[in-house]
Amino acid sequence: MVLGIRREDKNRWERRVALTPSHVKRLIRETGARVLVQPSNTRIFNNSSFERAGAKIEEDLTKADAILGIKEVPIDKLIANKTYMLFSHTHKGQAYNMDSLREFLGRNIRLIDYELMTDQKGKRLVLFGTHAGYAGMIDGLHGLGQRLLALGYNSPLIHMGQAHVYPNLECVATKLRHVADIISDQGLPDAFAPMVFTFTGAGNVTKGARAIFDRLPHDNITVDELPKIVADRFNPRYKNRLLALQVSAQDYVERIDGGSYDRAEYREFPDRYRSVFAQKIAPYTTMLVNGIYWESRYPRLMTTKDLADIQRRRELKSRMLAIADISCDIGGSLEFMSHASTIDSPFFYVDAVNGVEHKDIEKPGVQINSIDNLPTELPFEASKHFGDSLYPYAKALALGNLSDPVLSRAVICQNGKLEAPHAHLEKNLAAAHGIRVADTRRKRVLLVGSGMVSQPLVDYLARSRDTDITVASNNLDEARSLACQFPNTQAMQLDISDTRGLDASVRGSDVVVSLIPAPLHPQLADAAIRNGRHMVTASYISPEMESLNCRARDASVTILNEIGLDPGIDHCSAMKIIDEAKSRGATVRSFISWCGGLTAPECSANELGYKFSWSPRGVLTAGLNAAKFKINKLERTIESGSLFAQKFGRVPLFPGFAFEGLANRDSLQYADIYGLKLNDMDTMFRGTLRYRGFAEILDAMYELGMLSLDNAVRMTPFEFLASRINLEPEQFDLSQIAHALATRLNTTPTSPLVSRLITAFSEFGMLDPAHRAIHAPTHLDFMSHILQSSLKFTSGERDMVCLFHEFGIEEPSGEYNVHTSSMVAYGDAESGETAMARTVGVPAAIATRLLLEGKIQTRGVIRPTIGEIYQPLLC
Repeated sequence: MVLGIRREDKNRWERRVALTPSHVKRLIRETGARVLVQPSNTRIFNNSSFERAGAKIEEDLTKADAILGIKEVPIDKLIANKTYMLFSHTHKGQAYNMDSLREFLGRNIRLIDYELMTDQKGKRLVLFGTHAGYAGMIDGLHGLGQRLLALGYNSPLIHMGQAHVYPNLECVATKLRHVADIISDQGLPDAFAPMVFTFTGAGNVTKGARAIFDRLPHDNITVDELPKIVADRFNPRYKNRLLALQVSAQDYVERIDGGSYDRAEYREFPDRYRSVFAQKIAPYTTMLVNGIYWESRYPRLMTTKDLADIQRRRELKSRMLAIADISCDIGGSLEFMSHASTIDSPFFYVDAVNGVEHKDIEKPGVQINSIDNLPTELPFEASKHFGDSLYPYAKALALGNLSDPVLSRAVICQNGKLEAPHAHLEKNLAAAHGIRVADTRRKRVLLVGSGMVSQPLVDYLARSRDTDITVASNNLDEARSLACQFPNTQAMQLDISDTRGLDASVRGSDVVVSLIPAPLHPQLADAAIRNGRHMVTASYISPEMESLNCRARDASVTILNEIGLDPGIDHCSAMKIIDEAKSRGATVRSFISWCGGLTAPECSANELGYKFSWSPRGVLTAGLNAAKFKINKLERTIESGSLFAQKFGRVPLFPGFAFEGLANRDSLQYADIYGLKLNDMDTMFRGTLRYRGFAEILDAMYELGMLSLDNAVRMTPFEFLASRINLEPEQFDLSQIAHALATRLNTTPTSPLVSRLITAFSEFGMLDPAHRAIHAPTHLDFMSHILQSSLKFTSGERDMVCLFHEFGIEEPSGEYNVHTSSMVAYGDAESGETAMARTVGVPAAIATRLLLEGKIQTRGVIRPTIGEIYQPLLC
């Protein structure tokens, strides 16, 4: 017999193993079996320890007769005609694993489930329950210590770490002794006395939790003592002692019609009872440690309304601070326990009064710890304990003794058929066939970047209570300032040059949103592809990004770009009209698109007619681009550096706006992108809107060398202007400036252009010799710094965006029609939210939601030019 031990791959924290090296060594010695072990760099026991035990490290387990694991196996990794022994989570008919069960049957796999390994009385023999209790209690103490500190109180519990930081239980015991000594010596916070820990359940989970808790100084109390104890809360006795309350059903349920509790009746007719936990026990509880097994026919321990009633009572603000829900029964005995948390993010908070769930430790709400794989936080002892329990049955398997009663009771299917005790699962398989089971797992978004666009994006995503958002930035304070405004949102510091840290963050998400500078997008996209995660960004597809297309498709990853305003909404609105025209057999002969981010007209009183809500660098560098377009059947090219000079001086879209325009990059490529035939088109043009006069000032700045990408600069704005017009600073008076500008620009000192430039440079603060020196890598960056500080929006001002499409469409009948599509949006002067941030952030957020919900199936490096993206976005 050849046994295989598979590498756990459900998540990066799963470090347990079914059999330890010592078990493997004994198994080989006692049975003569060969053991193959898949290599793993995360398993608690390293590869060499298994080799020393006599196993062979082997990636390919096809030679194994039976394969042992812990958690579910991805369907694509199941090997036909084998025996698998693991936790399959199928025997209760779990809908989310019926596809797996169908594959076990279809691939002729014998499935042995640890949960079904029982003695003749039905008692489970192979389980991790005690270690779940250990880890859950450790994490609960850690979380409570953190929560108390967030509320402004130091406590001995602040010294407790999360379970996974301890190498073994001996280290945990040492830490508990230390914490116990501090409790005895310094005591607990008076504001929370007495600290009552309420334990539910009587199985291995609760026994494990008590084994940890009982190492701290405590007294055991009963439910009847609670009112008296809390009334006597300032008794010095409670300063240095925790209180443990162990409760059972008879303590927290009562007959609806009155009468005494009857255990047999409660089990047979639970609908005759109701829970009074919220009235009788919760108002006295500091921390609830929940370890009960619950079924839907029983009354809940607490409802969401029960929690809200407690949280409304000011006198109970120090009660129900935390819940260690070790049972992790989603929507079960605790109605408000909405999802499993993770080792990475172990706590969330429920503010039932306001119906809010969040992750801000300082905001109102009960702290909930609901990790669903707690034993893996203690992988060494958990694996040893589990392997000790499993060994007799692994040995029977290695000897080919499948008639062993424990093994035979645990078989769910073999020979392509369900075993008789599980025949009822046929109904579950049939019900699940062809039906996509709703994904109840919480969705995770990693937002990289915390600038202005981020806020509308997070605002949109945070409205879905099933989504956790991590704002990652190299500016942690900025990220925290953003995250604290929204539920289920946390901040973290991230250096994307740290490949290991970047990969860990990306792996912990479902979708990555990149709002960092455009040159960094390919690096983040590479990490997304490497870790099999989708990504969204609002920036143009660069050649570097385009080069990742094949890798993204091969990895079944979507890298969705150009999903902001321009590019973004412009693509979506254009493609809607183009696809509708094609569907009726019409031909698009002309396409003109204008878009601009501007100040609102009432805020445009400066020579540029423009203000900046973020770095001006993008606006300035755009003027250095070349441009290509087609107008009236003629293709034209504007060379780099000539864009401002060759402006479109009048763009009459709306009578109330005095617009001019600039050609926007290569318009011709969009014929292919939009599925149009350029040869059939008279006009193909995309342009950028500005108020009239903008281009004249920028062109003069270009001619003066102020937009050069050469030479670092360290001087004052006053000195920089002098250097650009060949004046010494001491020669600076308006007359000399006018003559110097005229000379450089080949005009006269009295020309309107010179007058406008002097006014503009005054507005920029460049005529004031008192300004401090600026250090910048290029002249263009120097001017970016000046413009950002001198032309920024002030309180009460707002921006505006304008988008306008014009299509010339030839119908099948030969009739020629003009169709237009337009949008004008204003920022909110009161809140400070800009129209640009909203029209970039919200489309990116909608696209992120579509990816989270599996509604975008196209893979590779793509734009929002396909119906599965633009149709829901425009709805």
